[in-house]
Amino acid sequence: MANVIKLSKGLDINLKGRALEKMMTYTKGTELALTPDAFVGMTPKVVVKEGDTVKAGDALFVNKQYPDVKFASPVSGQVTAVIRGERRKVLCVKVKADPQQQYADFGKKEVSRMDGEAVLKSLLDAGLFGYIDQLPYAISTNPEVKPKAIFVSALRDKPLAADFEFELQGNEADFQTGLTALSKVAKTYLGIGRQQSATALTQAKDVEITVFDGPCPAGNVGVQVNHLDPVNKGEIVWTVDPTAVIFFGRLFNTGKVDLRRVVAIVGSEVKSPAYVEALVGEPIGNLLEGNLKEGRKQRIINGNVLTGKCCGKDDYVGGHTSEITVIPEGDDADEMLGWILPRFNQFSANRSYFSWLQGKKEFAPDARIKGGERHMIMSGEYDSVLPMDIYGEYLIKAIIAQDIDRMEQLGIYEVAPEDFALAEFVDSSKLELQKIVREGLDMLRKENA
Repeated sequence: MANVIKLSKGLDINLKGRALEKMMTYTKGTELALTPDAFVGMTPKVVVKEGDTVKAGDALFVNKQYPDVKFASPVSGQVTAVIRGERRKVLCVKVKADPQQQYADFGKKEVSRMDGEAVLKSLLDAGLFGYIDQLPYAISTNPEVKPKAIFVSALRDKPLAADFEFELQGNEADFQTGLTALSKVAKTYLGIGRQQSATALTQAKDVEITVFDGPCPAGNVGVQVNHLDPVNKGEIVWTVDPTAVIFFGRLFNTGKVDLRRVVAIVGSEVKSPAYVEALVGEPIGNLLEGNLKEGRKQRIINGNVLTGKCCGKDDYVGGHTSEITVIPEGDDADEMLGWILPRFNQFSANRSYFSWLQGKKEFAPDARIKGGERHMIMSGEYDSVLPMDIYGEYLIKAIIAQDIDRMEQLGIYEVAPEDFALAEFVDSSKLELQKIVREGLDMLRKENA
């Protein structure tokens, strides 16, 4: 019987525009792009040039510091552009897809007969190893580190998050193969939610299953690590998105790199919220075409409404993108008396408005911050939504002060920016907490290099 961990801290936010469990069709892009920024902490070195022909699975760029870590093309075709930004930073590598796809053949493998080194070599050769992240630092890992454990969270509980059980349908065998492969490298933990019932999750083999019962962010892999096997200084754990586990399983079962993933199109500005099956690198504009409401300026978010990045229709599905979210920008709002009104249509975490009387009402917030930065208020706001054994407010202050010793004492090795997403949402000081945590982690990584 699976171990059950009950969490009381957190906050579930019920937003309008959740995806219905149905698949939509869309016009697939003829030109796809792989974006290095989707793999945090990695400096890319492009290994193709314009005009080159590649197969799906061939490397487009590698990690400059660890050249064995390749990043595979999602499609076969011709490299059309290497787009660079300021200081020649690589923004993306574009490939014009062939009408008939050609796949690099890495050979089918029987995972049960492989050891950990063989599994890692296969992932490196196929350009999939970079989909593995690590704690500390919340970055794409490298093959030189040896993890004490591997964590996979199949529970997505952020507002408007895609349902992994829906994505899992038809991919159960690949998911199990991926889990078995990871278990060859280190002890592997699978975190699931109390209401998840898919057999591929509840009866998964070769892993230790833990049920997390509580509000968001119980599904955050960092929260699960904190409760199962906390990270101390000098220790490393790997974290793997459940979709990447499916990618790994497909590689071993078919010998091909197949980067198809199910993406939820969600948000109050979407006409028909639903799911699409898209390749990593698909143009976001294609997924949204004809499905957006008219009349208001909109914010498109590549990812979740709490943790994603503002983007445009000319951006691309990232390696870890499970949702595309569209909400109102809010710059057309003109409210008389502002916050003092007894509102019924806006969400409040501390019951400042009467909307809490309406039960499970769905809300449609816009992208406004509604206030400017101010001094931190030590009121326990962060701790109420942070179900981890750390002092969130004190950790943020230590990062701002660049006090490395204090940061280490307060548990920075255990956190990722997403763990502070809800704290940022409820923060009366309007601080960009995820950005602050990211800067602290980068500072610590540079110090320990």
